[in-house]
Amino acid sequence: MTGSKPKYLPYNKSLTALARENRKNPTPAETRIGNEVLRMRRFSTHRFLRQKPIASCIVDFYCAELRLVIEIDGDAHAESRGYDAERTKVLNTFGLTVVRYANADVMNNLEGVYADLVRWVEKLARDR
Repeated sequence: MTGSKPKYLPYNKSLTALARENRKNPTPAETRIGNEVLRMRRFSTHRFLRQKPIASCIVDFYCAELRLVIEIDGDAHAESRGYDAERTKVLNTFGLTVVRYANADVMNNLEGVYADLVRWVEKLARDR
């Protein structure tokens, strides 16, 4: 099975309650990218789930069709780069592409985030 993408992603049921709680209390950056970017017309053909448990992680946004994970990194993430790198490595083993944006970029440079995400979505849609 080397080089192939797993058909199903592992799901940790013990993370369900935490993911549900996270969905009820999004950060301002998660709310902004969800409402002002992911629901925009260019992305309307792709369904993005919020706070999706995958393996031992809860990812901020996930599009199954594109196998794309979007993570919004807050200020605390600057101190946990090793942890984030390990999470990315785990998610990559399942054939997922992980794209990270800083809270500050989402809040202060949404146009740049949007443009970068458009490139990722177009590339992944072509590669399907």
